[in-house]
Amino acid sequence: MNQASVGVHCPECVQSTTQKVYTPRTLPGAQGYVTTGLVAINVAIWVATIVLGDATASSARGTFVDYGTWGPAIADGEWWRLISGGFLHSGLIHIGFNMYLLWQLGKQLERVIGEANFVAMYATALLGGSFGAMLLEANGAHGGASGAVFGLFAITALLYRDRGIQVMQTGLGRLILLNLLISFAPGVSLGGHFGGFIVGGIVGYFYFGLHAGDGSPFGKNKQAPLLATVGLGVLMFVAGIWAASANVL
Repeated sequence: MNQASVGVHCPECVQSTTQKVYTPRTLPGAQGYVTTGLVAINVAIWVATIVLGDATASSARGTFVDYGTWGPAIADGEWWRLISGGFLHSGLIHIGFNMYLLWQLGKQLERVIGEANFVAMYATALLGGSFGAMLLEANGAHGGASGAVFGLFAITALLYRDRGIQVMQTGLGRLILLNLLISFAPGVSLGGHFGGFIVGGIVGYFYFGLHAGDGSPFGKNKQAPLLATVGLGVLMFVAGIWAASANVL
């Protein structure tokens, strides 16, 4: 560091001809625009399925078959369902719980890693959930942001661990355990939840490592975690198509 009239400057900043100063409010992701946008999109689609479709405030089974992550349709070439299913919800409790968790976890992560990284994280976790659902339950019709949310659970846990916070001593640890138990309840997509959680854990490793103070395994390369996450997302998309085609009866 170089001593300055006010505080200190890093050598790279001193050598640079242009400097950009961030405050807590102007850091990329500090305002949570991506998280807010995702919540708004999910809510808007849920309302649209009730107003324009055959869904009700308590059920959307027909919508899941028409637009959700449904193996027979994906195997028949409707690959976009691996994504669209992550934005469909069945009932007020379903969307309310998922959006609450997305809001709490998303704003926290977006503030730490920035908007572009968070978009890649969310999309990859969502595709991981779709792959898990097709791997275990390809003949069922699935919907919901749960796979992506479970991915955010795992990523946030690794963020905490990297910062030296004992996850099980926080409310997050208890919340993760509760939701993992709920995954075994009838009518809940076990594959979707665990697929999102496992893929989220891999993404979290890209950014934060496994142990306290590890940081990213890519070192100081700031673009590598993003590229690795995008690559994993593409892999999950292809794997979801394969799983649907291989497991449909």
